[in-house]
Amino acid sequence: MRLAERKSKLARHKKPLIYLSLVLVILLSLIFGLTNYYVEQAGEKYIFSADQVPDAEVVLVLGAYVLPDGKVSDMLNDRLTVGYELYEQGKAPRILVSGDHGRTNYDEVNTMKSFLKGKGVPSQGIFMDHAGFSTYESMYRARDIFQVKKLIIVTQHYHLQRALFIARSLGLEAYGVASDLHDYGPVMGQYQLREMAARNKDFWLAKIIKPQPTFLGEVIPVFGDGGETDDK
Repeated sequence: MRLAERKSKLARHKKPLIYLSLVLVILLSLIFGLTNYYVEQAGEKYIFSADQVPDAEVVLVLGAYVLPDGKVSDMLNDRLTVGYELYEQGKAPRILVSGDHGRTNYDEVNTMKSFLKGKGVPSQGIFMDHAGFSTYESMYRARDIFQVKKLIIVTQHYHLQRALFIARSLGLEAYGVASDLHDYGPVMGQYQLREMAARNKDFWLAKIIKPQPTFLGEVIPVFGDGGETDDK
Protein backbone atom coordinates (compact mmCIF):
# COMPACT_ATOMS: atom_id res chain seq x y z
CA MET A 1 0.00 0.00 0.00
CA ARG A 2 1.31 3.37 -0.96
CA LEU A 3 2.16 5.93 1.71
CA ALA A 4 -0.53 8.33 0.48
CA GLU A 5 -3.17 5.60 0.64
CA ARG A 6 -2.15 4.64 4.17
CA LYS A 7 -2.40 8.28 5.28
CA SER A 8 -5.82 8.60 3.70
CA LYS A 9 -7.06 5.45 5.43
CA LEU A 10 -5.71 6.62 8.78
CA ALA A 11 -7.40 10.00 8.38
CA ARG A 12 -10.73 8.27 7.68
CA HIS A 13 -10.41 6.28 10.92
CA LYS A 14 -9.49 9.38 12.93
CA LYS A 15 -12.49 11.44 11.86
CA PRO A 16 -15.13 9.48 13.83
CA LEU A 17 -12.94 9.66 16.97
CA ILE A 18 -12.55 13.41 16.59
CA TYR A 19 -16.31 13.84 16.16
CA LEU A 20 -17.01 11.58 19.15
CA SER A 21 -14.55 13.51 21.32
CA LEU A 22 -16.11 16.79 20.27
CA VAL A 23 -19.62 15.54 21.07
CA LEU A 24 -18.42 14.27 24.45
CA VAL A 25 -16.81 17.62 25.31
CA ILE A 26 -19.99 19.48 24.33
CA LEU A 27 -22.16 17.07 26.33
CA LEU A 28 -20.00 17.34 29.46
CA SER A 29 -19.89 21.13 29.15
CA LEU A 30 -23.67 21.20 28.87
CA ILE A 31 -24.10 19.00 31.94
CA PHE A 32 -21.61 21.16 33.87
CA GLY A 33 -23.42 24.37 32.92
CA LEU A 34 -26.92 23.03 33.60
CA THR A 35 -25.90 21.61 36.98
CA ASN A 36 -24.34 24.91 37.95
CA TYR A 37 -27.52 26.76 36.92
CA TYR A 38 -29.76 24.29 38.76
CA VAL A 39 -27.88 24.67 42.05
CA GLU A 40 -27.85 28.47 41.69
CA GLN A 41 -31.59 28.67 41.12
CA ALA A 42 -32.45 26.11 43.78
CA GLY A 43 -30.70 28.23 46.40
CA GLU A 44 -31.60 31.69 45.09
CA LYS A 45 -35.29 31.48 45.98
CA TYR A 46 -34.47 31.13 49.69
CA ILE A 47 -32.29 34.24 49.93
CA PHE A 48 -33.88 37.14 51.82
CA SER A 49 -32.95 40.54 53.17
CA ALA A 50 -32.16 40.71 56.87
CA ASP A 51 -35.52 42.26 57.76
CA GLN A 52 -37.57 39.79 55.69
CA VAL A 53 -35.88 36.48 56.45
CA PRO A 54 -38.08 34.15 58.57
CA ASP A 55 -37.16 33.56 62.20
CA ALA A 56 -35.20 30.38 62.88
CA GLU A 57 -33.61 28.29 65.62
CA VAL A 58 -30.09 29.41 64.83
CA VAL A 59 -27.99 31.69 62.64
CA LEU A 60 -25.26 29.63 60.96
CA VAL A 61 -22.20 31.70 60.03
CA LEU A 62 -19.87 29.84 57.68
CA GLY A 63 -16.14 30.16 58.22
CA ALA A 64 -13.60 31.87 55.99
CA TYR A 65 -9.93 32.73 56.08
CA VAL A 66 -8.34 33.91 59.33
CA LEU A 67 -5.13 35.93 58.91
CA PRO A 68 -1.83 34.70 60.43
CA ASP A 69 -2.06 37.42 63.11
CA GLY A 70 -5.42 36.02 64.22
CA LYS A 71 -7.58 38.73 62.64
CA VAL A 72 -10.59 37.86 60.51
CA SER A 73 -10.43 38.44 56.76
CA ASP A 74 -12.76 40.97 55.14
CA MET A 75 -15.12 38.23 53.99
CA LEU A 76 -15.31 36.64 57.42
CA ASN A 77 -15.72 40.03 59.09
CA ASP A 78 -18.76 40.70 56.91
CA ARG A 79 -20.27 37.26 57.59
CA LEU A 80 -19.89 37.72 61.33
CA THR A 81 -21.24 41.28 61.20
CA VAL A 82 -24.42 40.17 59.40
CA GLY A 83 -24.78 37.15 61.69
CA TYR A 84 -24.53 39.38 64.73
CA GLU A 85 -27.09 41.83 63.32
CA LEU A 86 -29.57 38.99 62.73
CA TYR A 87 -29.05 37.80 66.30
CA GLU A 88 -29.57 41.33 67.61
CA GLN A 89 -32.79 41.64 65.59
CA GLY A 90 -34.10 38.52 67.31
CA LYS A 91 -34.14 36.40 64.16
CA ALA A 92 -32.67 33.48 66.12
CA PRO A 93 -31.69 32.93 69.77
CA ARG A 94 -28.41 31.14 68.97
CA ILE A 95 -25.44 31.53 66.63
CA LEU A 96 -23.56 28.52 65.23
CA VAL A 97 -20.12 29.25 63.77
CA SER A 98 -18.77 26.49 61.55
CA GLY A 99 -15.29 26.34 60.10
CA ASP A 100 -11.88 24.76 59.96
CA HIS A 101 -10.16 23.92 63.24
CA GLY A 102 -8.36 20.82 62.05
CA ARG A 103 -4.90 22.13 62.95
CA THR A 104 -3.50 23.47 66.19
CA ASN A 105 -2.07 26.56 64.45
CA TYR A 106 -5.21 27.47 62.50
CA ASP A 107 -8.54 28.11 64.18
CA GLU A 108 -11.48 29.75 62.45
CA VAL A 109 -14.18 28.96 64.99
CA ASN A 110 -12.60 30.29 68.20
CA THR A 111 -11.67 33.43 66.28
CA MET A 112 -15.28 33.76 65.16
CA LYS A 113 -16.60 33.22 68.68
CA SER A 114 -14.19 35.82 70.08
CA PHE A 115 -15.42 38.33 67.48
CA LEU A 116 -19.05 37.76 68.48
CA LYS A 117 -18.30 37.87 72.20
CA GLY A 118 -16.59 41.18 71.57
CA LYS A 119 -19.90 42.43 70.18
CA GLY A 120 -21.65 41.40 73.37
CA VAL A 121 -23.09 38.00 72.44
CA PRO A 122 -22.94 35.77 75.56
CA SER A 123 -20.73 32.69 75.33
CA GLN A 124 -23.62 30.33 75.98
CA GLY A 125 -25.38 31.66 72.90
CA ILE A 126 -22.50 30.80 70.53
CA PHE A 127 -21.93 27.22 69.40
CA MET A 128 -18.74 26.21 67.61
CA ASP A 129 -18.51 23.49 64.96
CA HIS A 130 -14.81 22.71 64.93
CA ALA A 131 -15.09 20.26 62.02
CA GLY A 132 -16.87 22.33 59.38
CA PHE A 133 -14.21 21.51 56.80
CA SER A 134 -16.54 22.11 53.85
CA THR A 135 -19.94 23.63 53.21
CA TYR A 136 -21.43 20.15 52.86
CA GLU A 137 -19.95 19.02 56.18
CA SER A 138 -21.14 22.19 57.94
CA MET A 139 -24.73 21.50 56.87
CA TYR A 140 -24.58 17.79 57.65
CA ARG A 141 -23.16 18.43 61.12
CA ALA A 142 -25.65 21.25 61.81
CA ARG A 143 -28.40 18.68 61.25
CA ASP A 144 -26.91 15.63 62.98
CA ILE A 145 -24.63 17.02 65.70
CA PHE A 146 -26.41 20.25 66.62
CA GLN A 147 -29.93 18.92 65.92
CA VAL A 148 -30.89 21.97 63.85
CA LYS A 149 -34.09 21.86 61.83
CA LYS A 150 -34.60 25.51 60.83
CA LEU A 151 -31.72 27.92 60.25
CA ILE A 152 -30.54 31.13 58.64
CA ILE A 153 -27.28 30.74 56.73
CA VAL A 154 -24.93 33.71 56.40
CA THR A 155 -22.19 33.95 53.78
CA GLN A 156 -21.47 35.88 50.58
CA HIS A 157 -24.09 35.61 47.83
CA TYR A 158 -21.95 33.59 45.40
CA HIS A 159 -21.49 30.94 48.11
CA LEU A 160 -24.93 31.22 49.69
CA GLN A 161 -26.79 29.65 46.76
CA ARG A 162 -24.83 26.40 47.10
CA ALA A 163 -25.05 26.40 50.89
CA LEU A 164 -28.83 26.66 50.70
CA PHE A 165 -29.03 23.96 48.04
CA ILE A 166 -27.01 21.58 50.23
CA ALA A 167 -29.00 22.36 53.38
CA ARG A 168 -32.34 21.88 51.64
CA SER A 169 -31.14 18.66 50.00
CA LEU A 170 -30.26 17.35 53.47
CA GLY A 171 -33.76 18.12 54.75
CA LEU A 172 -33.09 21.37 56.61
CA GLU A 173 -35.53 24.27 56.48
CA ALA A 174 -32.88 26.75 55.44
CA TYR A 175 -33.02 30.44 54.55
CA GLY A 176 -30.14 32.74 53.71
CA VAL A 177 -28.96 36.32 54.10
CA ALA A 178 -26.05 37.46 51.94
CA SER A 179 -23.14 39.24 53.60
CA ASP A 180 -21.69 41.19 50.67
CA LEU A 181 -20.87 44.37 52.57
CA HIS A 182 -17.73 45.22 50.57
CA ASP A 183 -16.13 44.86 47.16
CA TYR A 184 -13.64 42.03 47.60
CA GLY A 185 -11.62 42.88 44.52
CA PRO A 186 -10.24 40.79 41.63
CA VAL A 187 -10.06 37.66 43.76
CA MET A 188 -13.81 37.28 43.30
CA GLY A 189 -13.24 36.13 39.73
CA GLN A 190 -11.26 33.15 41.01
CA TYR A 191 -13.87 32.43 43.67
CA GLN A 192 -16.66 32.46 41.10
CA LEU A 193 -14.86 29.98 38.84
CA ARG A 194 -14.06 27.70 41.76
CA GLU A 195 -17.66 27.95 42.93
CA MET A 196 -18.94 26.59 39.62
CA ALA A 197 -16.89 23.44 40.14
CA ALA A 198 -18.01 23.23 43.77
CA ARG A 199 -21.68 23.43 42.75
CA ASN A 200 -21.23 20.49 40.42
CA LYS A 201 -19.42 18.47 43.10
CA ASP A 202 -21.94 19.23 45.83
CA PHE A 203 -24.90 18.46 43.57
CA TRP A 204 -23.77 14.82 43.58
CA LEU A 205 -22.76 14.83 47.23
CA ALA A 206 -25.92 16.42 48.64
CA LYS A 207 -28.50 15.09 46.20
CA ILE A 208 -27.24 11.62 45.34
CA ILE A 209 -24.38 10.23 47.47
CA LYS A 210 -24.94 11.94 50.87
CA PRO A 211 -21.71 10.67 52.51
CA GLN A 212 -21.02 11.16 56.20
CA PRO A 213 -18.68 14.06 57.04
CA THR A 214 -15.10 13.58 58.19
CA PHE A 215 -16.23 13.61 61.83
CA LEU A 216 -19.57 13.19 63.55
CA GLY A 217 -19.38 12.56 67.30
CA GLU A 218 -21.47 13.42 70.32
CA VAL A 219 -24.77 15.23 69.85
CA ILE A 220 -24.77 18.83 71.16
CA PRO A 221 -28.27 20.31 70.69
CA VAL A 222 -28.18 23.96 69.73
CA PHE A 223 -30.93 24.66 72.28
CA GLY A 224 -28.51 24.15 75.18
CA ASP A 225 -25.35 25.95 76.28
CA GLY A 226 -22.80 26.93 73.64
CA GLY A 227 -20.09 26.58 76.28
CA GLU A 228 -20.26 22.82 75.68
CA THR A 229 -18.37 23.40 72.42
CA ASP A 230 -15.55 25.37 74.06
CA ASP A 231 -12.11 23.80 73.86
CA LYS A 232 -10.11 26.59 75.48
